[in-house]
Order: sequence, then structure tokens, then C-alpha cells
Amino acid sequence: MPWTLPLRPSRRRLLVGAAGAAGAALLPGCSGGSDPSDADTGVPLERRIREGAVRDSERLLERYEATTAAHPALAARLAPLRTAVAAHVAALALPGPASPTPSATGKPLSAGASGTPSGSPSARPDPVPPKEVDALAALADAERDLSEARTVSLAGAPGELARLLASVAACGAVHTYLLTATPTPGAAS
Repeated sequence: MPWTLPLRPSRRRLLVGAAGAAGAALLPGCSGGSDPSDADTGVPLERRIREGAVRDSERLLERYEATTAAHPALAARLAPLRTAVAAHVAALALPGPASPTPSATGKPLSAGASGTPSGSPSARPDPVPPKEVDALAALADAERDLSEARTVSLAGAPGELARLLASVAACGAVHTYLLTATPTPGAAS
């Protein structure tokens, strides 16, 4: 039988890759020079990371809302996870005087309300699968992908933001588990 690559990388491979990326990101920090990426864009690294993380969480929140709208029977199961994602948006938002994001208020997020460009095709959530089990699997995949991306982004994040991203990534991993676990009949949600 010919050797083939797995469709999804294993957790061990992802962790090794994240550790390698973290090590590579830390080496230039020892030189004492300034971060050239900040000089190129004029936007501080922490701000760019936070804004990207907020956009990603808002997109995930939109997926939860679309799934709940398409499958109302899942609303009770998804409500605590959706609330946690909305809390992530608020926690990752830049500190300072800003209006609260609609997603953090618990109200449905309308197209373009998140501050992301609503006209770009990548800003639109994927369609919700017609079967509930497939819709849950799609949400689990989105949570897993975002959790893995946040784990990788830890390498370049400043201390406090890195801790926050690690916490949010861990929460995403728990959400993935909860979305793929079969609920016990009669168990409290």
C-alpha cells in the first residue's frame, strides 16, 4: 500500500509546529532591535493581533448565530458556547473608549455590524449544513481551526495578550470537544 499523508495534521505535529514557530519568533527578540513588522505598517503588533483576533471571533459568532437560525433545536445546546465566544470578542477588543460590539451585547450580529468589510467574500460565513449533526461538525471544525491558529499566533504576541490568546484557544478546544461529544439523554445542558 503506498504511503499517504493524513488529511488533518495530528495534535502532536501541530504542537511541534507551534513550538518551532514560537522558538523562531523568540530568536529575533534577543537581538535588541525593534520589530521590523511594526515599522513597515505603522500599526503596533499588539493592536494588529487583537484586531485580527476580534474579527476571527466575530466571524465565529456569526457562524453560531447562523447555525442557531438554521437549526432552532440546537439553540439551547449552543447558547453557552455562543455566550463564551461573545465574551472572547469583548476580552480581545482593544482597551479604551469604544462602543460595545453588537456581538458582545447578546443581540444578533447583522451583516457588516462587526466592523469587518461585509462586501468581501471571506467575511461571509460558510452556509450551514442542512443536517444538525453536520452543522455541529462544521462548528467544531471552525472552533478547532481558530483554536489552532490562536495557538500558533502566541509566538509573536506580547506577554499579557499571549496569555489571553492561550486562554481563548483552550476554550476553543473545549468547545470543539463539547460540539463533537454526544449529549447524554436527560443531562443538563
